[in-house]
Amino acid sequence: MKNIWICGLFVAVFTFAIESRACTRVVYFGPEQTVLTGRTMDFAIDIPANLWLFPRGMERHGQVGPNSLQWVSRYGSIAASSWDIATPDGMNEKGLVANMLWLVQSEYPPFDKDGDATGLTIAAWAQYVLDNFATVNEAVESLRKEEFVVVTDFIPGTDKFTTVHLSLSDATGDSAILEYVEGRLVIHHDSAYQVMTNDPLFEEQLAISSYWRNIPGTVFLPGSNRASDRFVRASYYINAIPQTSDPLLSVASVFSVVRNVSVPYGISTEGQPHISSTRWRVVADQSRSVYYFENVLTPNVLWVDLNQVNFSAGEPVRKLVLDAGQVYAGNALEHFIETEPFEFQGL
Repeated sequence: MKNIWICGLFVAVFTFAIESRACTRVVYFGPEQTVLTGRTMDFAIDIPANLWLFPRGMERHGQVGPNSLQWVSRYGSIAASSWDIATPDGMNEKGLVANMLWLVQSEYPPFDKDGDATGLTIAAWAQYVLDNFATVNEAVESLRKEEFVVVTDFIPGTDKFTTVHLSLSDATGDSAILEYVEGRLVIHHDSAYQVMTNDPLFEEQLAISSYWRNIPGTVFLPGSNRASDRFVRASYYINAIPQTSDPLLSVASVFSVVRNVSVPYGISTEGQPHISSTRWRVVADQSRSVYYFENVLTPNVLWVDLNQVNFSAGEPVRKLVLDAGQVYAGNALEHFIETEPFEFQGL
């Protein structure tokens, strides 16, 4: 019986352990409506981030030609940028968090910039959600109508074609995962969906979760950097850490989980070119509207309390420059400077 169990475990681990770029997202529930979302940003090349404060009332453009989606932001937000051309992570003033993670299997609908369909660059997908919705349910009900096409392209200057899925969570603890599968939008919507990694598709990640529920985490947890193993560890630890409303303990606990599932800096795995180093980490305290950021190349955690930010329409966009190794610790709001908003990369 023991040999059969070990063989089954071996097969299950290696069946689901496909190559992927490594990011992980977790949602934490504590007492007194405490909700936090943590994530790692892992990538094969350096992906410099800056933090941006966007007010309400911003006029936005989908950046894919004459039929681009256009909107005016309803909510203010903080966003972490990639190369100042995209928003892969952020939280708005209502506590809605959006995280983009790589998904090699993504297949988006065809888009003709001279056709009739309305388009939105994938670089602004997360920002569109942060700008327009207060809750996961609001976002899901709107996005499932598919009133626009998400349009992707290569990351400028690279051979990397952008393929991502989007996770959402809100201050109530609700959660959703949005993926494009064979050109069709698939939405998984349930507060039980606390953990997401990269490949495989989320439906298959749920199968991994179901298998590992039968194996106590106190007995065995898979330890590699592969997406399936990180999914298992994150799923176990996010519910094993102290469940508390204390902001210091809850934030520290969630950071401990995202560090556990991070990929050590400089790691490369022979035959696994898509397993990538962790570049930065975020913990968003949605109960208290505080956004924590940690760059792995600097020794400190900084944070921004959104309760102290004036998001009124007409207020300036502000930026915290981090992409040249600048070091900040603690509340960094005073170090943001007025600047023009970046333009989302499009067609």
